[in-house]
Amino acid sequence: MIKLVLNGCSGKMGKVITECATKFKNLEIVAGIDKFPSQTSYPIYENTQDLDIDYDVLLDFSRAEALPALISLTEKTKKPLVICSTGFSSNDLALIDEKSKSLPLFRSANMSLGINLINSLLRKVTPLLYGNYDIEIIEKHHNQKVDAPSGTAVLLADTIKDSIEEETKFVYGRSGSSKREQNEIGIHAIRGGSIVGDHDVIFAGTGEIIELSHKAISREVFAIGALKACEYMGNISNPGLYNMDDVIGITK
Repeated sequence: MIKLVLNGCSGKMGKVITECATKFKNLEIVAGIDKFPSQTSYPIYENTQDLDIDYDVLLDFSRAEALPALISLTEKTKKPLVICSTGFSSNDLALIDEKSKSLPLFRSANMSLGINLINSLLRKVTPLLYGNYDIEIIEKHHNQKVDAPSGTAVLLADTIKDSIEEETKFVYGRSGSSKREQNEIGIHAIRGGSIVGDHDVIFAGTGEIIELSHKAISREVFAIGALKACEYMGNISNPGLYNMDDVIGITK
């Protein structure tokens, strides 16, 4: 049995993960961390410093500002940390990269199997299409999401950019009166209502349009992905920065 500690257990995703975890026979949430404790079947600690329970994997689904405390706890326990939050700064990402040299860390901007399969496909098709097709990304989320563009949109955009030999640039939204340049990768964020998460990658050519689309119907898809990552990391002891490609066996 892999014992989990869930940071952000009282949030929307935390509650979904708590429910979904009951479907995993080899996983058990033994404690949660949240500054706003709710009623659960496991004890909740208000901060990482108070945690005094043994665990196998620390799962984070909260906010970017929790990262330093989570890294500090992981350095103390040497147990794997699964990071599912988004909105990290360049300094945060640099910290994750640096700490992964001595700690087993997992980070993914999106825990969906479908998104990660699309991301893998982008590595293959982008070099074939770029030059004859303009590339635009549109993402849609609920009105309570705090970061824009979404971490998933950034993930997809970075994959596209890294797949192109020529120098490209990101353009966030569009305004003004100048024409689009070929080396632009457009990224557009929409916020409204209760949209769980939609992502569209558009390759617009002359006379045809190719689209790769993913729509998350329920937050459960992210919870299941996060728990599968915990299953994978529960068997990892070596330092490194792991992601969903490792979990689902995609080779780059």
